[in-house]
Amino acid sequence: MKRYGFTIALAAVLTGLAAYLYVVEFPAERRKLQTDTQTRKLLPFEERAITGLTVHSSASGPDIVLAPDDRRTWTITAPVHTAADAREVNDLLRALLLGTVTRIVEEQAASLAPFGLEHPAVVLTILAGDRQETLSLGDIGPISSTLYAMRASDKQVLLTDLPPKILLTRTLAALRKKEVLPVAQDQIERLRLSNPRTEVLLERLDEKNKKKWQVRFPIEAKADQPAVRNLLIKLEDLKALAFVDAGTERDTLAARLGPPLVKITVTIGGTDQVMKLYQPNPSSGEAYAVTTLEAPIYKVNPTAIRDFTKDLFALQDKRLLGVDMGNIAMLSVKTREGRYVLVNENVEEWALEDQPGKTLDQQVAGLFVSRVVDLPAELRVVRDPGPLAPYGLSSPAAEFVVTAKDGTTTHRLILGNKTSGLVYAMGSGLPGIYQARSDLLTQIPSKDSLFAKSEPAKTSSP
Repeated sequence: MKRYGFTIALAAVLTGLAAYLYVVEFPAERRKLQTDTQTRKLLPFEERAITGLTVHSSASGPDIVLAPDDRRTWTITAPVHTAADAREVNDLLRALLLGTVTRIVEEQAASLAPFGLEHPAVVLTILAGDRQETLSLGDIGPISSTLYAMRASDKQVLLTDLPPKILLTRTLAALRKKEVLPVAQDQIERLRLSNPRTEVLLERLDEKNKKKWQVRFPIEAKADQPAVRNLLIKLEDLKALAFVDAGTERDTLAARLGPPLVKITVTIGGTDQVMKLYQPNPSSGEAYAVTTLEAPIYKVNPTAIRDFTKDLFALQDKRLLGVDMGNIAMLSVKTREGRYVLVNENVEEWALEDQPGKTLDQQVAGLFVSRVVDLPAELRVVRDPGPLAPYGLSSPAAEFVVTAKDGTTTHRLILGNKTSGLVYAMGSGLPGIYQARSDLLTQIPSKDSLFAKSEPAKTSSP
C-alpha cells in the first residue's frame, strides 16, 4: 500500500490545483479579458440601440441630424429633410461601433491643441434611447490609420483606430441619398425617351412566360434586350454629384436651365415618374437633372445626357434576319461556291434537304445557324434602299433564306462587299442597308464540313 501512497497524494494535489484554476483563476482571467475589451471599446452602444446621430463639422456648415425609423431606415432631418444614403450612414456607424482605444494619451490634458482637439474637425453626438455620448475627433495620429479622439464622458485624450477617411469626410452631400430617380429596374413597365430629334416608347410585355422589352413607338418592333437592360442599369445608377435645394439658388438655376435635352418617363404600377436632363452651358462641363418641383436640382455627370439620348436604331432589335432560331423550318444557304438547304427536323436537330440520311455534326450546324440568326447591324448606311450594286448586294457574296415553321413566312439576309472589317448587308429584320461584322463570311461551312466525322474503328487487344 505504501508504494501507492505517493501516487495518490500527487493525484490529490493535481486535482486540487485543477479545481483552483477552474474555480478561481480562469473566471478571473475571463473577467479581466472582458473588462479590458470593454475598456478598449470606444462606444458602449450596440448598433440597433442607436436612435440618433448628429454630425458637426467645422468645415461643412450646419449640423447634420440623422434619425432611423422602425425599420432602421435613416433620414436626414436637418438642415434639410431628405433620405439618407444607407451605405454611407452604415459605414459611419460601423466605424464608430468597431472603433477601439489603442492608447490613453492623456488622462487630463493641459492643452488639447497638439491633438487637434481644441477645435475638433468633427464632433459626433450619438443617442441611444436616454443615453448619450459626444465624441470629438482631432488630428490623424502617428500612423495614418489612427485618429485622436476625446469622449465628453471622461475627457481623456485617446488614440483610436478610427479610419480618418470615413470619419472626417461625412459632409451633408456625402450622407444624403444620391439616386436621382430611385426606381428598381425590374419594376419598370414602360420607358419613354424624348429628345429634340426623336421619341422612343418601350414597354415590357409577356412573351412565352418571360418579360421582354418591345418598341411601341414610333414603330412596333422587338427591342434590343441587352441595349435596354444597359440603359436601365445606367438609369438606376445615375447619382447626384451635388444638390441645389429649395430656395433662391434653386430658383435662379431653374430659370436659366432652358429646354431639356432629354426627358425620361418611367411608368411603375401605372404611375409616371419624370426626369429631365439639362446642360445650359456645354462648355462649363455641368449638367443637371430635375424630377419634381419639391425635389432639389441635381448636378450630374454630363455623360448621362449621352447615355440617355438614344434613337430608335440604338434600342430596337438589330438582328438583320428578323426571325428566332426556334421558328426556323428550313435555312437555304447560297454562296458563290455553292448552295445547300438545312432542315430543322426536331428541336434544332439539323439535316441536309438533299441527303436526309447522312448524319450532320449538330454542334457545327447549330453554331452556324445561330450566327446567321443573331448577326446584328452595326451601322446604318441608308434608311431607304436605292441602287444595290454599289454595295455588292445585287450579286451578293452570301444569301440566306429562312422558311418559317408556318410554311409561308420567309426571311432573307444578304451580304455584299466588305470594307474595313464590315460587310454591307440587308435583311428582313430591318428596313434599309447596313454594315455588319464580316466574320460570318468566313464562318459559312461548306456542305462537306457539315457531315459528322465517323469514329475510327476500335481494335481489340491481342
